[in-house]
Amino acid sequence: MTSNADVIIVGGGAIGCAIAYFLARAGVKCTVVERSTIGGEASTAAAGMLAPLGESSGPGPFLDLGLKSLALYPSLAKELKETSGIDIEYDPCGILWAALSQQESSQLQDRLSWQRTLGLGVKFLNEPDLKTYAPYLGRGVHSGVLSPLEGHVDGLRLTRALAQAARSLGAQVLEGSEVTSLLIEDTKVKGVRVHGEHFWAGHVLLTTGAWAVGLGQSLGIPLPVRPVKGQILSLRPTGTRIPHIVFGGHGYLVPKGDGSLWVGATQEEAGFDKKVTVDGVRYLLDKACTLMPSLASATVERAWAGLRPGSPDGMPILGPVPGWEGITLAMGHFRNGILLAPITGQLITKAITSGETTPLLPFSPSRFKA
Repeated sequence: MTSNADVIIVGGGAIGCAIAYFLARAGVKCTVVERSTIGGEASTAAAGMLAPLGESSGPGPFLDLGLKSLALYPSLAKELKETSGIDIEYDPCGILWAALSQQESSQLQDRLSWQRTLGLGVKFLNEPDLKTYAPYLGRGVHSGVLSPLEGHVDGLRLTRALAQAARSLGAQVLEGSEVTSLLIEDTKVKGVRVHGEHFWAGHVLLTTGAWAVGLGQSLGIPLPVRPVKGQILSLRPTGTRIPHIVFGGHGYLVPKGDGSLWVGATQEEAGFDKKVTVDGVRYLLDKACTLMPSLASATVERAWAGLRPGSPDGMPILGPVPGWEGITLAMGHFRNGILLAPITGQLITKAITSGETTPLLPFSPSRFKA
C-alpha cells in the first residue's frame, strides 16, 4: 500500500495530534496512526495542568520551552474551537503553591528569586494572607506563592480537538492501527508497517509516549522512555468551588468546569500496570484533605490511572535520530505533555518543513549517546 502522506505520525496522543495539526496547517500531508483511540492513554489521564513554573527547577531551556507553550494557549484555544468545534476548556485560573512546612516555605521563597524576573506576577503569601485569600486551606499550610497566569485545560478534549482540526485541514487519522515495525532501507526510514500493510512516507515521527521501546529496536538503538504510573481521583465537593489550582505536599487539586475537583497524582515505577490501588487512592485522599480539610465530606466520583512517558533526565526527547534519515522523535514529555503539546507541534513542524532544528538541540536524542 502506498501512503499519500508526506509525514506519518506514530501515536495519537496530545503530542502526536498537536504535530499533525501544525503540519496540516503548514500544508503538509500527514497521517496519524494510533494503535488504540485518540487520546486514549496519558492524554486522557492527565489533569491538564499548564504549570511551567512548578515543573522547572530554575531558568534554562526547559523553563523557556514551557513558558513559550503556555503563551500559545489563549490563541490555540480559540483556533481549535473555530476549526474543530471543541472547547478545550482552557482556564488560566492561576495556581496557588502551598507550603506545608517551614522548609517548604523557604524553598518557595528561594524559587521566587528567579520567578519574579519573568513578569508573570507571582507573589508570596504569608499565613495571614492565606487566611484572607484561601480560607479553605488546612491549618498546616504555612505560606504560599500565587502564580496568576498558569492554569489548565481538559487533556482529552485538547487531544480530540487537535485531531479534528488536523482532519479538517486534510490530515488522515487512523485509529485501531498498530505500527508493528518501521520500513527501513540502509539508514533511512521510509515508512511503517501496519497490520502487515506498508505505509510509505518521506518522514516518520515517533510520538509513542510510554510505548517507545519496541520501535526503537527496529533502529537498533535504545529509546530511553519508560512508563511512570499516575493515579488520579475526581471528587465532588459539597462546598464552594475553589477558584484556582492548589499544589502542595506532592499533591494537587484542580477545579474543573463541571464542578468536580481532580486530585493527583501518584508517581509509581510500576511498568505497564494501570490498576487503581487502595494505597494510591488512600495517598491521594490524604493529600487532598491535608490541603483542604472540608474535602472529607466530598463524594468520590471515580479513580483512574495513566502511564506518563518518563525520560532519564525528566526532559522531552525531541529531534532527529543520530545516524538516521527520515525519522524524528517527539517523546518523553513525562507529566508535561499537555503543557508542551503546542510548542512541540510548532517546533517539530518547523524542523520538518525548513530543517531548522536549533531550538530542539537541548532536547536532542543525541544527549543519551554513550
